[in-house]
Amino acid sequence: MNLIANFAVLSSRRAIFDLPVCDLGWDDALVFINELLSIPVGQTSISFVNARNMLTTLRDSEYRAVLAQNLLLPDGPGLDIASKVAHGSPFPASLKAADFVPALLTFMEMPRRIGLVGSTPEAVRKTALAFRRHAPWHEFIVISDSLDEAEGGSTIVKEIDQQRLDLLIVGATTPSQQKWVHRNIRADHARLVLAVGELFAAVAGRARRSPTIMRRLGLERAYRRTQKPARLGLQYGLGFAAFLYYVLQYGRSRRNRILSRSR
Repeated sequence: MNLIANFAVLSSRRAIFDLPVCDLGWDDALVFINELLSIPVGQTSISFVNARNMLTTLRDSEYRAVLAQNLLLPDGPGLDIASKVAHGSPFPASLKAADFVPALLTFMEMPRRIGLVGSTPEAVRKTALAFRRHAPWHEFIVISDSLDEAEGGSTIVKEIDQQRLDLLIVGATTPSQQKWVHRNIRADHARLVLAVGELFAAVAGRARRSPTIMRRLGLERAYRRTQKPARLGLQYGLGFAAFLYYVLQYGRSRRNRILSRSR
């Protein structure tokens, strides 16, 4: 993240597992991220983090180091629980990529050149069509439908070199998408980089979204678990239980550190 962006959001972050997560509300987040595109130097990489992402940081040191250099936006009830335990209140808003990215595209009134890197041809193609209908004043450019560095990673970078992008959106699996961006995308490639996970699959209709009422109640992932085989549902449940365990541990250690400094 460039130093200007890092300084600007310094007073609007909450530490979760000692990683700074942005605690801006919807309107402030849209204004702030849109402003980042106007900064003439540097680059900001944005990741949307949920309970599964944060749990992964505890066992994947490379991923954790990458996220430490990103602007992190909270996604889902797991982050709210962690914030309540560590800081006494939930985040002002859950900034889910599937909702936030389309809102950001609409909010950005100045036409931008936006590159798309996805994980499958169908997903990235359908996402480009949907985004063009949603915000037709922007130019959406399909860069690639794969992040496989062994089969053309350098080709993707060469294509990005030619495109003079303002914004790059990468939709692939976590943590591979964040690591790929960190290893390959330079500041002159785009002012802003969004790692959006399953967003492309959701737009293409391959990942079923939960009903609106479930999303408003913060139960989107619980709904998704009911749509998956029992074995996967059990894995998700165990993963979330592990997350809660580490959240409680982190909350306790954070309080102890604060108390020890005040003595």
